[in-house]
Amino acid sequence: MVFRGTITDAPDFDASADAETLYNAMKGIGSDKEAILDLVTSRSNAQRHEIVAAYKSSFGQDLIEDLKYELTGKFERLIVSLMRTPPYHDAKEIHDAVKGTGTDEKCLIEILASRNNQQIQDMVAAYRDAYGREMEEDIVADTSGHFKKMLVVLLQGTRDESEDVDTELVAEDVQDLYAAGEEQWGTEEAKFIMILGNRSMPHLRQVFDEYEKAYETTIENSIKSELSGDFERLMLAVVQCIRSVPMFFARRLYKSMKGLGTADNTLIRIMICRSEIDILDIRECFRLRYEKSLYNMIKDDTSGDYKRTLLNLCGGDDDLAGEFFPEAAQMAYKMWEVSATIKVKLRPTVRPASGFDPAADAQALRKAMKGFGTDEDAIIDIVANRSNDQRQEIRQAFKSLLGRDLMKDLKSELSKNLERLIIGLMLTPAEFDAKMMRKAMEGVGTDEHALIEILVTRSNEQIQAMNEAYLRGYKKTLEDAIQSETSGHFCRILTSLVQGAREDGPADMDRADSDAEELAEVCNAGSDDIEIKFMSILCTRSFPHLCKVFQEFVRKTNKDIEQIIKKEMSGDVKNAFYAIVCSVKNQPSYLADRLYKAMKGLGTDDRALIRIMVSRSEVDLFNIRKEFKETHDASLHEFIQSDTSGDYRKTLLILCGGED
Repeated sequence: MVFRGTITDAPDFDASADAETLYNAMKGIGSDKEAILDLVTSRSNAQRHEIVAAYKSSFGQDLIEDLKYELTGKFERLIVSLMRTPPYHDAKEIHDAVKGTGTDEKCLIEILASRNNQQIQDMVAAYRDAYGREMEEDIVADTSGHFKKMLVVLLQGTRDESEDVDTELVAEDVQDLYAAGEEQWGTEEAKFIMILGNRSMPHLRQVFDEYEKAYETTIENSIKSELSGDFERLMLAVVQCIRSVPMFFARRLYKSMKGLGTADNTLIRIMICRSEIDILDIRECFRLRYEKSLYNMIKDDTSGDYKRTLLNLCGGDDDLAGEFFPEAAQMAYKMWEVSATIKVKLRPTVRPASGFDPAADAQALRKAMKGFGTDEDAIIDIVANRSNDQRQEIRQAFKSLLGRDLMKDLKSELSKNLERLIIGLMLTPAEFDAKMMRKAMEGVGTDEHALIEILVTRSNEQIQAMNEAYLRGYKKTLEDAIQSETSGHFCRILTSLVQGAREDGPADMDRADSDAEELAEVCNAGSDDIEIKFMSILCTRSFPHLCKVFQEFVRKTNKDIEQIIKKEMSGDVKNAFYAIVCSVKNQPSYLADRLYKAMKGLGTDDRALIRIMVSRSEVDLFNIRKEFKETHDASLHEFIQSDTSGDYRKTLLILCGGED
């Protein structure tokens, strides 16, 4: 294995001299924290272990206990953890994850999914030595179900580590995984556990590739569709580690720092355990996936001596390089290739109700609104549990049977966000989109993000239907409205998208190469026409074609298209092009990010929340939910639960369709 760490053996190492330096840094009043962190982060773990022994020999004291006494907070946790050997550090993390009330499942998943056989066996032995107990017994006592079974399999540290791949067994495993999941009603979890828990990494990589070719979906998508909860998260982590351990840790590091607050235990654990293994690869993957260096994210998210120690472990700022390292470029190329070939099975959360009776529903809604007070529960139960086509039948029945306008009655009986949500559900998709476009442009200021989101994520047919609904409802063309509210290149981009004339069909390989060449040339020339050229390609080509264009762009420039957009463009133009690229790559992930932004921090963007929940509930909200959980380490259900209230929350949770 090639060394890709940042911490190496210090030359001319003298354990006794280092022990004395640390002793002097801690004696007297206060401690010299800079001297401590500089020394500790410039020695390898093996050398630190020698320093611990030399400290006890020279001064008759326990170095780790002295460090605990002198230092405080996150800085103390980080320095003390660096002084432990890797097996004992892992053992302590597992012990902390299962002791006391509650279990840190994320810690168990991260460690057991990412360690090789020898690391697991050493960790189990260290646990036995440190705590006089068996790690397996403690984990079994604290977990349950298929999650527990898979953890026990991983704990054995007996994965096949041969490099040979049996093509016949690969084909058999591909068929078995499909038969255990996608092919049948329900899931045969034991088959997933046996194959993913025991086969070699080269073998499983080939299984995943053949699975994609055979069924036009990724094993990750199948796992998201078939499994749930901690078991799903564990199996996804195993797959991610088989594909790329550095990318797995890049994701974990990003999740530990994004949003409000920092998951310091995760950050400390990963920076320590990978600093002498593959932190350079993790840095490359981090910048590839998040267009920001790990160094800069640590710098922005931490402070003081804690920050300085982490930055020493990180070892450098990749944003200064400006281009991909070779391994990251290959990974970016592969990511676009996967996006181009995989067909995601879109899954809604709202389906037509069985035994549907529009007349009975119309009567029930009238009863819920008649007389003193309103029965919101009855209204929610009907509206949120019917498909849009069924709601339109209810509207018609309400007028035919009762001679009343259901929409007017609902507006008069409901209020605020609940009223907006219920009315949104009762409109046709085209009417709803037209109304959302109107709301984004009326009054003072324009909601550019809403305009972008709607126009980027709708099909040609949906855009054309929205145009007709807008003209019918507001006696003005949507194009005219956009042109009166926006300007410049941004206006031109929206005008192009609102035509609903994006090409359909698969990629044209020769043309994709030509398009990529044109984008590369205009980027290299630093031309003022860069926005026009991007618009002519990004706003008109089919999504499968654009996947191939962006893939070839990586090969020609050694840069990612997202990187160029962020660097070369600004404002609404940048946001529009970036939204197109994200939607091409993974539309459910793009919409999951929009939902996250609508709810994170102080206050909620209720209009965005309603818009996405209503418009995607019968399209791909289940997929969006899964992407939300994977990206943000919290479920959409949890976010809605904590960020909304009352009947509004109840309706949103029905649309959400479940807890992940």
